[in-house]
Order: sequence, then structure tokens, then C-alpha cells
Amino acid sequence: MAKYESSVKQVNAPVERVYAVLSDLERLRPMIEMAQNNEMIKQKLREAGQDPAQLEKLKDMTITSDRVAFPAPMVGEIALAIVERETDRCVKFQTEKSPIEANLWIQVLPVTATTAKMRVTLKADLNPMIKMMVGSKLEKGIDQFADMLCSLPYNFI
Repeated sequence: MAKYESSVKQVNAPVERVYAVLSDLERLRPMIEMAQNNEMIKQKLREAGQDPAQLEKLKDMTITSDRVAFPAPMVGEIALAIVERETDRCVKFQTEKSPIEANLWIQVLPVTATTAKMRVTLKADLNPMIKMMVGSKLEKGIDQFADMLCSLPYNFI
């Protein structure tokens, strides 16, 4: 299994609040709905060279407390399900209905009473050719994913 880790990131929210949101995926629904209708977010995506129309795909996601699933072209549906929770420390996910077996860990630890630190780890069962093709993109992507998680408004969710 290939392993990709983000750098340790700073989160401006207490570890309890971060864990509460990440361990109950339903809490992300209001943010997803807000992102779809927020012109500032769409503009930031344009500036980053991304297509804001991608946000429309978010409405095809299915979210429960323990699972998020989304349609994937040529594959069908891909899902991430929470398989383990360690209160105020870690949430572990595993892929379901995916052509690639993978696990994702989001670790959070307190720094102060109002801040935390986070690291995201992905382990994926990639064959050598796929690993050569997407390995560097996964390294960059997992760090960007951690940045995005750290920027969520945990104190307002």
C-alpha cells in the first residue's frame, strides 16, 4: 500500500469542535450547501484555475453521519465510510464501492484550548503503474485536502 501524508496543519478551533464535525459527516451539509451558492468561493476557484461548475456535482453526493458517497464517471458510486472514531484524536475512513482499496485517517490533537493541529494520511492499494502516474498528484492533493479541512469554520458549524 502506498502512503501519503499531509504536513501538520494548524486549525483555529478547539480539538473537541474539530472532532465533533469530522466524526459526524452530516455536520458538513450546511457548508456544502453554502459553497454551492457562494460567489466568493466560486471566484476563488476561478482564480485557482478550477471550474466553479464542479460545485454543482456536490448536490449528487449522499451524506449520512457515517458515510459520504458520490457518483464517479465510468465507476458508478464511490463512498468513504467512517470505520473508527477515537474521541478528540482521530477519524478513520475506508473506501466502499471503489476500484482502489484505500484508508484515510484524519488525526487531530490539541495545541491550546482554542487551537488544534491536524494531519491527514491516505493509504491506497495502487499498482506500480498507477502509483507512477498519480503518486505525486496524491501527495499534493492530500496536503490540499488537509488545508481545506483546516480552513473550515468549525466554530460556526
